[in-house]
Amino acid sequence: MNDRYGAKTFITEIIVLIAALLFCLPLYFVVSISLKPGDEIFESALVFTDNPQWENFPVVWNAGVANAFVSSVVITVGSVVLLVILGALCSYVLARRPGRLSNGLYIMFVLGVIIPFQLSIVSIYTVFQSVGLAGNCLGMIILWVGVMMPMAILLYTGFVRQLPRDYEEAARIDGAGTLRIFARVVFPLLRPVTGSVAIITGLFIWNDFYASLIFVGGSEAQTLPVAIYSFVGQYLSQWNLVFAAILVAILPLIIFFILAQKQMIRGFAGGMKG
Repeated sequence: MNDRYGAKTFITEIIVLIAALLFCLPLYFVVSISLKPGDEIFESALVFTDNPQWENFPVVWNAGVANAFVSSVVITVGSVVLLVILGALCSYVLARRPGRLSNGLYIMFVLGVIIPFQLSIVSIYTVFQSVGLAGNCLGMIILWVGVMMPMAILLYTGFVRQLPRDYEEAARIDGAGTLRIFARVVFPLLRPVTGSVAIITGLFIWNDFYASLIFVGGSEAQTLPVAIYSFVGQYLSQWNLVFAAILVAILPLIIFFILAQKQMIRGFAGGMKG
């Protein structure tokens, strides 16, 4: 028993525990300050308030955060759903039909991960403005599907290449077509990497500020990061309300990550192979 759990293991666990507490410290500050009355924020920053102000959350919710929350959900969910469907289909073709064309397209997608999309943001905005896609959720969904598709292709293709073809060949012998094989056989096997794609792209889209400020800033479709940015200006001296708005923005991400972290780790590890 001593060989399995010695002093070295104990010290390692203590270090990991301390690191975890340090990472949780910013979240503690956000929760603590968001529940404090305005006059207690600078008096006792480290101490949790004895008089929590739960009404801070309805205040920020009715001050524009509600509409921004709905816009963020629509844009993020719509983008992720399309990325999963289109990314899985494209990756299946690239992985199962090797050749110069497939390899060339795969390399282009990899380059799309490396090259930042901010380099072409002006051109994209000009095109979107001319076709009426600027300032609405549909335009943001189209933008994010294009921007995040290389990442989805990179993860899905590597994962599909590791899947055995036995089930696909059996389904083909039974008379199933390519699309049916993908929907009934392949796609259910992509569950781990689908979780990775959803989490990685969803986190990026949900937290984005730069593109959202340019494309939907000031409109009814503005997202939470942009709304919080304007909220800070509106309630510059009321930091408890600002931190309440931040907590509203990060809480869905924390819940989603806790529920899907295992799928993310499995899918990311498998997707990077091959």
